[in-house]
Amino acid sequence: MNKTELIEYMAKDADLSKAAAARALDAMIDGVRKTLKKGGTVSLVGFGTFAVGKRAARTGRNPQTGATIKIKAAKVPKFRAGKGLKDALNGGK
Repeated sequence: MNKTELIEYMAKDADLSKAAAARALDAMIDGVRKTLKKGGTVSLVGFGTFAVGKRAARTGRNPQTGATIKIKAAKVPKFRAGKGLKDALNGGK
């Protein structure tokens, strides 16, 4: 499912216009993005938790030249599925 299909699903399921569903989805994504940028977490009970992880600096290899390169440390978004989502994927509600 892509973003357009998700908006269509939200509009139909919540009895909203597509424009209102698009604004709601964009607001949700923006809220998660801003919270993670500040270093916070977003917990949606029964669905999962969005958080920020840290990846340490490391050395890598350029596949074209074989030269060793330094890869900087980085913050990475993480998602941990909640019990409700896991149960739904494994035959639950």
